[in-house]
Amino acid sequence: MIAGLDRINELANKQKTDGLTETERAEQKKLREDYLKQIRGQVLDSFSGLTVVDPLGNDVTPEKLKREQELTKSLDI
Repeated sequence: MIAGLDRINELANKQKTDGLTETERAEQKKLREDYLKQIRGQVLDSFSGLTVVDPLGNDVTPEKLKREQELTKSLDI
């Protein structure tokens, strides 16, 4: 589960019922930004492991993606 999601939901529910203080609004904004960074990171990790194959079985992965994959491999070692 993504860190901070429970608190984001708590603040969203409080916003609907009672409203938020300025401090809580700032916290909510920061938590949402962190949440989006985590989601984007997960998506990028998923895409970085892809290989694109045409109907004939040829690897047609874009060169830019291949370079990124090689860079990632070299950093993992």
